[in-house]
Amino acid sequence: MAKAAKTAIKTKDQKAAAEAKNWTKVIKAVRSPKTGAYTFKEAIVHKDKVKDFLAAK
Repeated sequence: MAKAAKTAIKTKDQKAAAEAKNWTKVIKAVRSPKTGAYTFKEAIVHKDKVKDFLAAK
């Protein structure tokens, strides 16, 4: 992810580069009620919404 942000900063659109830093990739382990195995749910969310994503079932 650092390379993508670095590349965005080098572009002429500084506003878009600054906005890109506000997004985070979140990975949540979810246990299957049927088998008991874990699966992973991942999403790219705004940094202000991370707690909401992790709290949701």
